[in-house]
Amino acid sequence: MTSRRKHFAERRAARGYSQEEFAEALSVAASTVVRWESGRATPRPHQRPKIAELLGVTLPELEALLSDEQPAETAGLSAAPPLLHGDDDDMKRREVLGLLAVTGALVTLPDHGEAARGRAVSTLLETGDALHRSLWQVYALSDSKQVVFPAVRAQLDVMAKGLTETRTAVERSRLCRMTADVYQLVGELFFDANRYTDAAQCYTLAANAAYAGGDHDLWACAMTRHAYVELYARRAHAAQPLLAAAFRIARRGDDTLSTRHWVAAVQAQAYAAVGDLDACNRALDEAEKVHALDGAHSHNGGWLRFDGSRMAEERGACYLQLGRPDLAEEALTAALAQPLSLRRRAAVLSDLAELGAHRRDIDQVVHYAEQALGLADRSNSGFIGKKLDGLRGRLAPLMSDDRVSTLDHRIAALPRTA
Repeated sequence: MTSRRKHFAERRAARGYSQEEFAEALSVAASTVVRWESGRATPRPHQRPKIAELLGVTLPELEALLSDEQPAETAGLSAAPPLLHGDDDDMKRREVLGLLAVTGALVTLPDHGEAARGRAVSTLLETGDALHRSLWQVYALSDSKQVVFPAVRAQLDVMAKGLTETRTAVERSRLCRMTADVYQLVGELFFDANRYTDAAQCYTLAANAAYAGGDHDLWACAMTRHAYVELYARRAHAAQPLLAAAFRIARRGDDTLSTRHWVAAVQAQAYAAVGDLDACNRALDEAEKVHALDGAHSHNGGWLRFDGSRMAEERGACYLQLGRPDLAEEALTAALAQPLSLRRRAAVLSDLAELGAHRRDIDQVVHYAEQALGLADRSNSGFIGKKLDGLRGRLAPLMSDDRVSTLDHRIAALPRTA
């Protein structure tokens, strides 16, 4: 710890705060405070007034305590650098897109028939599926989704090498399915960074690879993820034909899997976006049928994770968009009482804050938005930032209240990855 950062920690302790209590007062993770005090991270501008208040110092005095900092990770992130931020990471993004183009071309090449299996193919066939499952698990459990990027980037290299080797038709189909799997994970990383065009490209390639591999469920999931891109870009009419095709494809898949139910849940969002309450309810009811499946075998925890546990938040989000706060509040409150991932919790909190804005209930807006902002600080997720941006659009009638004005500035200060 550098001397001035040591004084930062001493000042915090002298004011009677443990690292955990200081973090709670700022709605950040305790690990974030540890990084601030070790000089490995920097408080963001909107956090500094509150930090100065807690430490009992002026802003210039706080700047002096932080002045010996070195360039480091942004507050609230893991040790892995964020994807797609700055010139160096933009170059990495272009490299990834180049690898996608290469593997996408190799997937579409005609089969060369029987041949000796090379080392890259052997490695993929022996370890690929297990590795992809572990990558999806890390992605699901990580607050900052970009921590999985280096491993995914390395796997894309392996996939490109494997696909260049000749193989049997059976092996080729399996490799195409593996490619569709990892493409969808890359798309999720781009989606979380608000790189919608790049994400859509990944999902298109994933759909092509799944088709080549003969897996209808994998294919339908790629189409559904592509539709998500359109929904979050506020192009619901563009999402609807993608979802209609995905539903038809899913009906040809494994009826013990939850694929078609997930498609229906996303269709409900599309109907809500265009104001069709009846069609939205029909789609939600179709999605609810997932509970009739064998929960242990209806999804794989990777490219298909829909198990029905998110139905309350799905309903709440749809009803909020449809302008039915009476229906939305019950569903969103029920969702918040469940164990949720960081991103899902932030989405529900944002929706509840937006519900408060709809009712002109400033206390509700501040209560839930503050919590969502704390999660945004921890994750650096573009997805959460997008949700909070949606809330900003509802704050205009309430801006005369200083608390709402402060919230608006804090949301505006969130880092943008695209």
